[in-house]
Amino acid sequence: MAKTVFFGTPEIAVPALRALVRSTEVVGVVCQPDKPAGRGMSVRVPAVKESARELGLEVHQPVKVKTGNLDAWIRDRGADAAVVMAYGRILPRPVLDAPRLGCINLHASLLPRYRGAAPIQWAIIRGETETGISLMQMDDGMDTGPVFSRRRVPIDADDDADKLARKLSELAADSVRLDLPQVLSSQLRALPQDDAGATDAPPIQKSDTFIDWSLPARRIACFVRGLAPRPGARSTIIERVDAAAPGKQLRICRAVAVDGFDAAPGVVSTEDRRLLVSTSDGALEVFRAQLEGKKELDAADLVNGRAVRTGDVLGLSP
Repeated sequence: MAKTVFFGTPEIAVPALRALVRSTEVVGVVCQPDKPAGRGMSVRVPAVKESARELGLEVHQPVKVKTGNLDAWIRDRGADAAVVMAYGRILPRPVLDAPRLGCINLHASLLPRYRGAAPIQWAIIRGETETGISLMQMDDGMDTGPVFSRRRVPIDADDDADKLARKLSELAADSVRLDLPQVLSSQLRALPQDDAGATDAPPIQKSDTFIDWSLPARRIACFVRGLAPRPGARSTIIERVDAAAPGKQLRICRAVAVDGFDAAPGVVSTEDRRLLVSTSDGALEVFRAQLEGKKELDAADLVNGRAVRTGDVLGLSP
């Protein structure tokens, strides 16, 4: 049985780890260090670490990857291959070369599309109807290595980033179970990617989260789904219908595109306790949102509490 090391950190990587344990001898698990999180800044243990402990596996959490002894740690365990999914750090060449068969990545897109750190979010934001898991040989580039296999899954109209991540986590486990054994036994060869078809999926920055109301409603609805549940799509109340000062941000958590409501982009309507925002083509009906400094609420509660009002105008930034 092949010996493997697993690299991963968040929940999306757990099914792949569990599948790897059933098909190889996992001699170690590498994840990012525990980090403070939440309002109380309590230390949060990575989901992969918790799962590895349940499985009785050794866990290594290097603070530094490029200047540490991670390559030696892998060689000491006699790993035939390292399997990587959502580890969250770039692996340097000594680490890539440490296992006998190198490092094999489970990337959450149909490469060469959506190379980078946030392929799930950008695929939804850009209105894709399909994505998948690519099993690939890692090289020095950002998701540029040759691909062994691609497994596909549809992006449904109600998928947000969290729902799609759960689908892809199970698809990754299928790839580990069905495709990885063929890779380890040299029965499945990797083919180069077509760089001409490559697109990028960079990390989501705060500046990427503000809604442009001059876009069509359907594009904005995809934008909201791609950023849900966190960090969320944002807009700023740039004009108010009363004397209250504008400037508060509204994080939109769930919304759909609807027809009608002919007004300038960004204008709010709250008739019949619905929360509608006009766009360049149709309107966005908001079902759940969170006003800055307040808790997340249904649209009816936001309207009743006059957090937003008919005639308010939403814009890109303060």
